[in-house]
Amino acid sequence: MSLWREFADKPFKTNHPFVVVLGLCPTLAVSTSVKNGMAMAAAATSVLIGSNVLISLVRKYIPNQIRIACYIVVIAGFVTMVEIVMKAVAPEAINKALGIFIPLIVVNCIILGRAEAFAASHNALESLMDALGVGLGYFFSLVLISTIREIVGAGTLWDYRLTPITVGGQVIVGEYVPASVLTMAPGAFILLGLLFGFFAWRTGRQRDRARLAAAPATPQVARDFPKPPKKEAEEPAKS
Repeated sequence: MSLWREFADKPFKTNHPFVVVLGLCPTLAVSTSVKNGMAMAAAATSVLIGSNVLISLVRKYIPNQIRIACYIVVIAGFVTMVEIVMKAVAPEAINKALGIFIPLIVVNCIILGRAEAFAASHNALESLMDALGVGLGYFFSLVLISTIREIVGAGTLWDYRLTPITVGGQVIVGEYVPASVLTMAPGAFILLGLLFGFFAWRTGRQRDRARLAAAPATPQVARDFPKPPKKEAEEPAKS
């Protein structure tokens, strides 16, 4: 499998929140604004890249009986580094919003799953491409959910009010009344269910197209261009 395929297949075909259905706890908890979603995705992707590469480098030296414990120790080390960096450089509002969910990256199913399913059996370069692809898919998922929840649920984008819109002192678009349910847990579950349905429908259509493309063309040709019926053999002339 090429390195490009290791990267390109992950963001959409095997998107972890929408297709594999992993990592939903932080996805639902921090996706109330685009800023929070992007910060969480960046933190998780950084840990994923570091842990994937390091585990792929030391996989031959880890006893099989304690491999999961060793993976968690490696992931915890990178989580600690990411948490320290975020506290130093990220705005206080983002650190407060993410809160406990940064340390909980240690037990994120996506990161531990990639360590066990991929990094433990592939080289460092392939593991890096896998981590980049999975991280991009997670980033896409969080930004999509955060954008919808922030715009519809709060009427803002990147903390800026979108309405009212005025041109030359005249109101073009009036004040939008936010559907605040989307900023709460029930709205997050409703939105996630709708997105699950959309991606399941999209995956089903792709599967049907692939099945039709792989089907032999002979039955279709025979149906469209039937052969003329064979003439019955003439009876021999009577003497």
